[in-house]
Formats: sequence, C-alpha cells, structure tokens
Amino acid sequence: TSSAEVKENRNIGNLEDHPISSNERARGGTPSSKRKRPLEEGNNGHFCKLQLIWKKVSWSVTPKNALVQLHELKPGLQYKMVSQTGPVHAPVFAVAVEVNGLTFEGTGPTKKKAKMRAAELALKSFVQFPNACQAHFAMGNCINPSTDFTSDQADFPDTLFKEFEPSTHSEDFSVYNPVNNELLSTAYRHGRLLCHTLDLMGHGKQNKHKMASKAESEKNPVVLLNELRSGLRYVCLSETVEKQHIKSFVMAVRVDGRTFEGSGRSKKLAKGQAAQAALQALFNIRLPSHIPSRSKCHHLPQDFADSVYQMVAQKFRELTDNFTSMHARHKTLAGIVMTKGLDIRQAQVIVLSSGTKCINGEYINDQGLAVNDCHAEVVARRAFVHFLYSQLELHLSKRREDWERSIFVRLKEGGYRLRENILFHLYVSTSPCGDARLNSPYEITTDLNSSKHIVRKYRGHLRTKIESGEGTIPVRCHNAAQTWDGVLLGEQLITMSCTDKIARWNILGLQGALLSSFIEPMYLHSIIVGSLCHTGHLSRVMSHRIEDIGQLPASYRRNQLLLSGVSHADARQPGKSPSFSVNWIVGNADLEVINATTGKRTCGSPSRLCKHMFFTRWAKLHGKLSTRIPSHGDMPSVYSEAKLVAQTYQSVKQQLFKAFQKAGLGTWVKKPPEQDQFLLT
Repeated sequence: TSSAEVKENRNIGNLEDHPISSNERARGGTPSSKRKRPLEEGNNGHFCKLQLIWKKVSWSVTPKNALVQLHELKPGLQYKMVSQTGPVHAPVFAVAVEVNGLTFEGTGPTKKKAKMRAAELALKSFVQFPNACQAHFAMGNCINPSTDFTSDQADFPDTLFKEFEPSTHSEDFSVYNPVNNELLSTAYRHGRLLCHTLDLMGHGKQNKHKMASKAESEKNPVVLLNELRSGLRYVCLSETVEKQHIKSFVMAVRVDGRTFEGSGRSKKLAKGQAAQAALQALFNIRLPSHIPSRSKCHHLPQDFADSVYQMVAQKFRELTDNFTSMHARHKTLAGIVMTKGLDIRQAQVIVLSSGTKCINGEYINDQGLAVNDCHAEVVARRAFVHFLYSQLELHLSKRREDWERSIFVRLKEGGYRLRENILFHLYVSTSPCGDARLNSPYEITTDLNSSKHIVRKYRGHLRTKIESGEGTIPVRCHNAAQTWDGVLLGEQLITMSCTDKIARWNILGLQGALLSSFIEPMYLHSIIVGSLCHTGHLSRVMSHRIEDIGQLPASYRRNQLLLSGVSHADARQPGKSPSFSVNWIVGNADLEVINATTGKRTCGSPSRLCKHMFFTRWAKLHGKLSTRIPSHGDMPSVYSEAKLVAQTYQSVKQQLFKAFQKAGLGTWVKKPPEQDQFLLT
C-alpha cells in the first residue's frame, strides 16, 4: 500500500466521531490532489465506510489453512518425514502426524504440501463438514454455504471451510439498512470475518456476479477437480492406435482412495473424462458442457443397484439366522436376482453363494463328484444352472400351472428360450478376482514410471487363481491343457480367474455346454459390485478385451453389461477366509455347505452343483426332449461327449480363446481332460 493509504487507514477510527463534510469531500476531488479519496459520493457514504473498515480488518480474518486450524485444536503435534519417492525432477514427499492415537499420512510435491495434506486428513477424522455445498461453492453456484456440523458424510473436499460462523447475506442493496457504525465498530474490535464482504453494490453488480457464476459452472473438469483436490497426478494407462491411425488414450487419476478413468482421442480429453467421473462420483457435480465419452460404460440406475444389494443381503441374513450361524462368515458374497424389466417390485433372489477358495489338486475327481472352483461368483453361476434345470423341468410338467410359471417358452424350430423382459443381475460383494480387482498396477502410485510399465505389460491379461490360496497371477504357460498325472504328482491345479470366467459368460452365456443343446444362450443384464469397484476398468476387462472376436453365430452376442457400485457397502470382514463355501437356490429351504478344499459337502457326499449331478439331470431331459429337438441323436454316455452335442457352443468357445490369444492376453488353461471322461451311473 502507498504511504497515503496508510495515513488514511490510521484515521479510520476517527470516522465515526468526525464525519467528512461536503466541503472536504469536494476538496478531496480536485485534480491537484494526489491522495486517494477516503470517501466517495453516493449511498450517503455508507459503502465507503465499510470499504475502509474492511481494509483495516481484512488482515486479521484471512481464512486459516489446515495446519493452523489443527494446531489450534491440537497444539504441540509433531510432523514426521516418512519417505521421498519419485524422480528427482518430480519428487513425492510423505509426511505423517499422529492425532487422537491415529496416524495420518499426506503426500505432495513439496514437504509443505504433504504436511498440509496430513493435517487435512487429520481434521477430516474428527471434524465433520458437508460435501455438496463445499463443492458447489467452488463452482460458484453457492454464495453463502451453510455449514452443517451434523452431517454424516465422510467424503468431503479437502479444501477446508473458510469460516465457522457464516452470517446472513443480503443480495439486494435496496433493502439493505444504513450502516450501523456501532455494529461495524464491534466487528472491527473483535476482528470477526464478515461473510463474503456484504455485497452492497446493488443491481449493477448482480449481473456481473451472474456472469461470473456462469463462467465458474463452465469450468474444465480438470480445473474444478484441482480446486477441490489440489496436487492430483494423472497417469496414461494405455495408448492405442485404432483404424486409420486414430489414437485413443486412457488416463487415470486417484482421488480419495478411488481410481477414476477417462478415454478420448487426446490425453487432454481423456483427463477431462477422468476428472468428470471423479466430480460426479465424489461431489455429485455434473458439468453441462462436458462431452460424454464414446467408450463410456453403461451404468445401472443407482437406486435399482442398491435395491438388488439390499435384497441379497436380507436373504442371506434370513438364511443365516441374522448372521449368527457359523456359516455366515464370508469374504465374498454373491447372488443373482431375477426381475421383469427393471421393476424392483417383482424382483426375486434366486441364488446365493459365498467362498474364495479352490479345490486342492490332490482331491481332483475323475467321476465329476467334486466342485473345482468355490469362489462365490462361480458357485452362484453353478447354482443358477441348477435353477435353469428346475425351470426347464417345470416347463415339461403336465400341469398347465407349472409350465406357465416357467421362465422358458418353446421355440417353433425346437428348443427353448427365455421369456421376454426377464433379466438377471449378479451382485458380488467385492470385485471379481483377477484383472478386474487389480488396484495395482491400475492404482496411481507414487512410482509413476514403474506403474506405467506394469500397466502396459499386464493390462487385461488372463490370470489364474492360486491353488488353496487367494489372489491371482498372470497366465505364464503356453500349453492350454494340464495333465492328470502331473497334478497328482504335485503340480499346481490351475483355475482361471473369476474376471476371465465372467468375460467368457458374456460371450457363451451362463447356461454352460450341456444346457446349450436345449436352450438359447442366457446372459447377465448387470453386475453390481459392493467394494473394490472400478466400473471403468471392470467394463474394459469384461467386454472390451474381446472386441475383435469377430462375427458370432445367431443367438450368441458380445454381451454389454450394465455396471454399478452400491451407495453403502458392508464393511469387509477381518480375519482369514473360511475354508467353506455355501450355496442356496430358490425352492430349497437350507444352505448347502461345501468344503472348498475337497470340493464336496462337509459330510463327504457330492454337492448338488457337481458335474455328475448336472449330467444326470441333463440325461433325463435329453430322453424327454429328443423327439422335440430333431438335431439330437442318441444320448452320449460320457460327460465329455455330452458337452460336444452343442456344436455351436463349442465353436464359439474356440473363437473366444483365439480372440484372447490374438489380443496377446494369454492362453486359456483347461483342466486335465480325464476329469470329464466319466460315465453316467
């Protein structure tokens, strides 16, 4: 400030007792005067008084940053330098602080920003703050956000509140009362912040404000997200060249522990897509000028997805006596819900399952009496096949009311198809194991160079489960088949990941090879994931990996799933994963419990979901339907031969495996062929 302004500010306190006369005001306006006029004409001098007082008090009411606020609430805290990673030209510092017995770690490009971030996280843990209001205020859509300290929302912007006591704002100068000198003097003495510097400029300023708000609302998503979460870093996950040399980029950004992706013809557009996805998911902000991505995955309505999740959880609660049963323990819960259209009022849970383990190689069975894969999603699919057998048997009943209740209708040319408008929705409490669940390398890590390298190397790769354990590894072997004697001698039994199996269901259907000789392919309409959900990546690994599969036969398609998370997922259960898997099918009263290590029921008898049980039911149907389906010949007596009856299914399966290989994603590994060479007894 100039010396003249300093002199004027020294005399602010005298304004109340010595109002400036009109002669003095005129004298202050002469061209020869080099001093700024302390008062201006109009509004009886009230606006000028407020301006001058504001100059005086503004230095003492600067919004406090997170460090200052935390120090006032918890003085004497010690910040510790944890690590420094990244290249020399772009370091990433990590600083930690302990508050209320918890350690909060912040990262940033400088130590100061990392320290600030740690303070913000610490404040967030015990100071509640509203989400939407803060976000809309950053957009310029909210002039006076009211702070709600009773809010239960936990995911609010890290930019902390500007004041704790917002005052009433007068938007129209014409209704504003004359300045109360005593009130202003009191405000000055206490050094309190007047919220948003009362807008006393009248209607002339209102249009300008509206223009500014409009400009704010049309901000680039990247700019707006940076205001809400500063210091974000974007990583290019992929760069592909499509037809006619058109490039496509996938960019990702990590915000509040969640990863958001966007794609576009340039990195700038892809970054905008990723930022928009984060704004919409975290702050419920949808920018009107945002151009939707051409490759954007389709989402299920959130209220519908939440209803599906609640139905599955409620049914599991009923079956486990309000979770008191010993078999209520689970790491992953899955269920399939059947609806007519998207009418949740007619929805019905038809199967439930849990489990995270596979059979041990020494218990592999050559009579089809063991279930190889007891992961919840796979068991749910097998339970669904059981349900399909029951529905097909219902349709063949001699009672009219039975076949009218069946979900199948008969085709004129033979065979059966699903009734119109019947949809199936798979709920899984966590992302399917395999490529869909990988947070690393798809997370934005501090070591950006190595992360980018890993992403490019293993993006979308086929993966296999670890025998008797959890987790997956990329397919390494080039031989598509395992050997029976090799597994019995100690080689690990290889099982494909749930992500890859669901991708397979999106081409071949859920019904499997046996039922394909009777019914048309049946596809999931949607997948709802409870936690560890990344819908952009999930969509890519489920569908986009096999875009070049080529033309498929009639009734087969590359199914486009609707995807969604849930608003409030259950907390993950701590401890080791149980060694059992449970399944339930509509029409059955109790849960069936399978020992995941042996693939059989805990009593030692085979499960209702094993291959032998399905083959038995298929043989009975084959006897009834052989006269109705002309293409069916004599009934095969060997399970592997029965699977070959559906020739179209087998040809599409080979087409799928070749598409994976052509895309450089690895070779689908099959179980030892001896496992399917059993006779029907």
